[in-house]
Amino acid sequence: MVSALIFLAEGAEEMETVIVADVLRRAGINVVIAGVSGSGPVLCSRDVKIVPDKSLKEALSAGPYDILICPGGAKGSETLCKNAEVGKALKDQEAKGGFIAAVCAAPTALAAHSVCKGKKVTSYPGMGDKLKDNYKYLEDRVVVDGKLITSRAPGTCFEFALAIVEQLLGKEKSQSLIKPLLLKL
Repeated sequence: MVSALIFLAEGAEEMETVIVADVLRRAGINVVIAGVSGSGPVLCSRDVKIVPDKSLKEALSAGPYDILICPGGAKGSETLCKNAEVGKALKDQEAKGGFIAAVCAAPTALAAHSVCKGKKVTSYPGMGDKLKDNYKYLEDRVVVDGKLITSRAPGTCFEFALAIVEQLLGKEKSQSLIKPLLLKL
């Protein structure tokens, strides 16, 4: 079964976490939401609490995963940037040729851990200056460059999640999710 790990840190953008997890699960992907600071409830950027499925340590020991996903949110992204365990997981994922995805402010975690350098990326508009030195920066809503998928903000998360599904399970599976979700893309 195809599997995904979503990192969840305090201050993460909850829409970027939940929309992606939901769409991937609808596609039949086994999604694990991993609490970076443990398995207790995580207070997200808009004061919504999300309970992760497992702690990051537990989740990583249950791997490997086909894709690692970094939701944004300023504070959450800062934590992903500083967390050595997240950095090691991202580096290991890149080294084995696995998929990595990041949205909003989270592509800065890729830069902080020197992952996917030279690839095309996008991010929340205010984060572009932090990425332009090491990446080919675009302002597209979703950017796919090989095994790297990036996106801009909560409003692009359905497109982001569908791009992930397409990369992992194919275009037909991705397209099959649009009608039941009543999406207009």
